[in-house]
Amino acid sequence: QVQLVQSGGGVVQAGDTLKLSCSVSGRTGGHYLMGWFRQAPGKERETVATINWSGTSTFVQYSLSDRCTIATEQKNRASLQIRRLKPEDTAVYYCAAVEGTGFSTDSSRFDIWGQGTQVTVSS
Repeated sequence: QVQLVQSGGGVVQAGDTLKLSCSVSGRTGGHYLMGWFRQAPGKERETVATINWSGTSTFVQYSLSDRCTIATEQKNRASLQIRRLKPEDTAVYYCAAVEGTGFSTDSSRFDIWGQGTQVTVSS
């Protein structure tokens, strides 16, 4: 069974840098499109960033484009970095993946989800 293991998060200070990592465990022989999504209290889930299996295609939400980076650390392991954190970055952050070599920014395309990690930015 394929699972996603997330690390990072917690309470961070405004202005700091957040780094989250996510690894595919289980059936790791395939290629995975991976992404990060977040959901703030009272708001709908939104796409933060996605990256294809080779790291050659990436997407970052426009409002975060000057502060956010998604990267492939190694096969089937991706990281998300958000710099100059703001209180409005407070949310539950989810890693998600779908096996394949395609690319998408649509959360409905992702069928493997991590447990989520709370990120709270204090001012």
